[in-house]
Amino acid sequence: MADECFRHPRLAALYDVLDPDRSDLTAYLGIAEELGARRVLDLGCGTGVFALLLADRGIEVVAADPARASIDVARAKPGSDRVRWICGDATALPPLRVDLATMTANAAQEIGEPDAWRGTLRGAHGALRPGGHFVFETRDPSQRAWESWNREASWSVTEVPGVGAVETWVDLIEVDGPLVTFRWSYAFAAEGRTMTSESTLRFRQREEVEADLAGAGFTVKDVRDAPDRPGREFVFVAVRPDA
Repeated sequence: MADECFRHPRLAALYDVLDPDRSDLTAYLGIAEELGARRVLDLGCGTGVFALLLADRGIEVVAADPARASIDVARAKPGSDRVRWICGDATALPPLRVDLATMTANAAQEIGEPDAWRGTLRGAHGALRPGGHFVFETRDPSQRAWESWNREASWSVTEVPGVGAVETWVDLIEVDGPLVTFRWSYAFAAEGRTMTSESTLRFRQREEVEADLAGAGFTVKDVRDAPDRPGREFVFVAVRPDA
């Protein structure tokens, strides 16, 4: 199930305003160009930022996300008619034969349950044409990113048109092995109301991800650094073998 910040209509509508810097997607656009991808499946598409960037480049895009509210935000954006939107996850896709499947930002780590993760990998594999690529990122657990997930480091106030000032911050709740749970708070000054969204991310070791990909029928072609978080993330480039 998607987190509250993605599935609640009020919070989904704020997502792009509160996180406007999507320079992390530049690397994915470069990979799509590098691989000559003309058909792309964007898994965990959220509010559709990456899907629409691809469509702007004339790429045929299928974008899927289990959060209906986020899909509704994406569909309301200019140019959204060029994208095929699916409310669902990788386990319930229609027949596809794409050149490239992607999961950007936290999409891969949001899938914490082992069975759901294996199902996602199988779904991505099945959606790719032989020789197609699967690209996604995940944080390097050794960098312990969660140690900076606190109010002091994350607090900000954003003026949102039609809403007013929205104060946001994150609090770390629990670290349980590879599972890290945290809570975002959204304080609406004009209403005196605060909403929260709790998330749990799974921090997988590189070797674990490579083994999972192999088990799903992929060959790992490359493991790259993330340009926006150098030394802190792995970007996996896997291929569905031609055979």
